[in-house]
Amino acid sequence: MSSNPSGTLTGRDRAGGTRAGRAWQGRTWARGAATLSLAGACLAVPSTAPASVLAALPYQDSGLPVAERVADLMSRMSLDEKLGQMTQGERGSVGFSDVTAYRLGSVLSGGGSAPSPNTATSWADMYDKYQNAALATPLKIPLIYGVDAVHGHNNVAGATIFPHNIGLGATYDPAMVERIGRAVAEEMSGTGIDWNFAPCLCVARDDRWGRTYESFGETPDLPAAMTSIITGMQGTALSGPASVLATAKHYVGDGGTGGGVDQGDTRLDEADLRTLHLPPFQAAVQRGVGSVMVSFSSWNGAKLHGHRYLITTVLKGELRFDGFVVSDWNGIDQIDGVKGASALDVRTAVNAGIDMVMAPTEWRRFIDLLRAEVQEGRVSMARVDDAVRRVLTKKFELGLFERPLADRWYTARVGSPEHRALAREAVAKSQVVLKNDGGLLPLATSGGKIFVAGKSADDIGNQSGGWTISWQGSSGDITPGTTILEGIKETVGSGATVTYSRDGTGIDPSYRVAVAVVGETPYAEVRGDRPAGLGLDAADLKTLATLRASGVPVVVVLVSGRPLDIAAELPGWNALVAAWLPGSEGRGVADVLFGAVRPTGRLPMTWMSSASQQPINAGDGKTPLFAQGFGLTYGPPRGDTAPAPARDSAPGPA
Repeated sequence: MSSNPSGTLTGRDRAGGTRAGRAWQGRTWARGAATLSLAGACLAVPSTAPASVLAALPYQDSGLPVAERVADLMSRMSLDEKLGQMTQGERGSVGFSDVTAYRLGSVLSGGGSAPSPNTATSWADMYDKYQNAALATPLKIPLIYGVDAVHGHNNVAGATIFPHNIGLGATYDPAMVERIGRAVAEEMSGTGIDWNFAPCLCVARDDRWGRTYESFGETPDLPAAMTSIITGMQGTALSGPASVLATAKHYVGDGGTGGGVDQGDTRLDEADLRTLHLPPFQAAVQRGVGSVMVSFSSWNGAKLHGHRYLITTVLKGELRFDGFVVSDWNGIDQIDGVKGASALDVRTAVNAGIDMVMAPTEWRRFIDLLRAEVQEGRVSMARVDDAVRRVLTKKFELGLFERPLADRWYTARVGSPEHRALAREAVAKSQVVLKNDGGLLPLATSGGKIFVAGKSADDIGNQSGGWTISWQGSSGDITPGTTILEGIKETVGSGATVTYSRDGTGIDPSYRVAVAVVGETPYAEVRGDRPAGLGLDAADLKTLATLRASGVPVVVVLVSGRPLDIAAELPGWNALVAAWLPGSEGRGVADVLFGAVRPTGRLPMTWMSSASQQPINAGDGKTPLFAQGFGLTYGPPRGDTAPAPARDSAPGPA
């Protein structure tokens, strides 16, 4: 058998009892965890007897119903053990021994928080060490580890990076999105990680918002349809092969804040909130989503992290959500308007219905505050028990008590050719052709010379966007993949000459076409808000002017996390393709440019005629440059199988 550096058995060593469970043989590993005495200690060789025979206590018996196991375990837990299950700290502030000493229920990696070296194997090793520390506690309750794998397992170098949600929304293909969810779950399982803070089900109503690209679309039908990704992540059963817990976020209305201000205030009456922003969460609950994350934002001035009506009455009561609710990063700290967590913050959040609190660095203070609130009777034991019951139920359903360690069989699936092929397919389906004068597209793969320019043509970081390796993302060669330029060169092969110049210098009339890949550079929440304008930057405009001055036909490929203000420039472009943030597989862009794949993508958002129209959305009476649902294709129109709305439902390009 193989071993990891901590000296403990890996997921593949579990006597047929891996978490992925290709051949579980009755989930035979359950007793093995009971031999742990300290993080890093060696495991005894597992017995081959059934887990139900080996179980020393009822909650360790996998043959019993989950509810019975949870009840038995809770009857044995002290207050501190229960409070630990309600607490999540960030790995940079949580040592392995802390997990054991404080009985922590969860650890997370924030954006960019990774082991060194940042490889799938290092992640699995780290995860197993944390898990072994949890199993060294008296009751041996496994922890659950969370990450923001929002477009692939994007914290891990070498993982497949899929298009961001705005691109997936443009595919109008829930079945493919479900397949993507399955691929992400497999890559997560290969690193041990069992909880994904995704999908984002926001309905983005203002393109100035820096999280617009995390939205599948501006109307609730698209995000609701794309909850298929939850089924992909969780599988048909949480105990199944490579299943991870999904999270519907951010509850509720974060895409509707005034002015598109991140963490701002959504000013709507309840009827409109329910009509616009609640349906995707209803769909997620119907699919059995395991957790829901509360939004930083407010509804009519009231912070959602303290909103008992929306969390307990609506979500848990009316919608019958039976998973657990988690706060966002230090989200409860904002309730009283004073920096840092207070007793008021803690009791308000927990009494509102939050079951687990993400307290990245101040998790000890959170435990102390919550303990005091319980002892003083301001938070009832009934509320604590409800929260812990919800968390433990998902841990049992995931099979963590039987199969707590990383499944190394799936480690090789991280960045696998099969997953990259799926990502390339998704990229091609997400491309939206917005203008194609004279049928310039598709380009021929042979003959003449092709000029490629623009800051995002040969930049994996730019085409992947935020939440890639780091929180905000960054430009440059940050992770393996194929840039759009490389995809063009691979597609053309020896059939034509391809020349690249970042700023467009060197072009002359001898080229048959110029492809300009321009747009936004990476950003994420807070830093991505653009209240002052949504136009191209000066460098992009200069590059485009250089290309146009040559007299060569110009195809603009726009790499961006939202529609941009390009109406004034559009008449000078011969063709325009919205590529969104395609991720690591840039050849999918080339597939559409050169006709290997017919474009089928359609706008998930309304495209503004000018930034002054913001917010602009379908049905609001404003005249867009392109309406939601618009997209051109090559050749004859498609038949009746094309999804609504029809492609001719918007005015053509200027």
